[in-house]
Amino acid sequence: MIAFTDPRRRPADELARSLEALLPHDVAIHGLRRVPASFHPRYAARYREYRYTVWNGPRSPLRERYALGVRVPLDTVAMAEAGSALEGRHDFSAFGVADRQPVRSVHRVRVRRDGSVVTIDVAADAFLGQMVRRIVAVLLEVGRGKMDGRAVAAALASRRPALDGATAPARGLCLRRVVLGRRPDSRNGER
Repeated sequence: MIAFTDPRRRPADELARSLEALLPHDVAIHGLRRVPASFHPRYAARYREYRYTVWNGPRSPLRERYALGVRVPLDTVAMAEAGSALEGRHDFSAFGVADRQPVRSVHRVRVRRDGSVVTIDVAADAFLGQMVRRIVAVLLEVGRGKMDGRAVAAALASRRPALDGATAPARGLCLRRVVLGRRPDSRNGER
């Protein structure tokens, strides 16, 4: 999601066609719309969700173009259990680059397997720099049997860089969703 100012104030469909004519083939415009000048996507987001994809099978150059290839079998049940230790509001200093406000609310860490594809979805109100890739690096260590859920919880509590700041490669990371707007407040009758 991006926000920008069009000095010519063209209609959305015309602007979308103009932008798509300039963009590389692997980038597309979707859901272009006019917003108030005060709109800022970073502050308007209620939460964001990233997906990290792992190809946990034999070498596959095509699949590993957008996924991390891991040859050893991964224990996704242990990874999912360890990921639950990261859910909630915590100081995530151990899982991100230094930030003056490292407290974030992680709503969900979900690990699933579909054949040889392992996906790790992390949804949070906001993320520190490299936070998802560092979470993935730790969960992969759990999946390999080199860490357990208690070690993940201890790393979170320590606030020192987990695994000495190791990060999973960017190749498997994708921003899946940004949900905008305020959270509905049932106390005020909103739904």
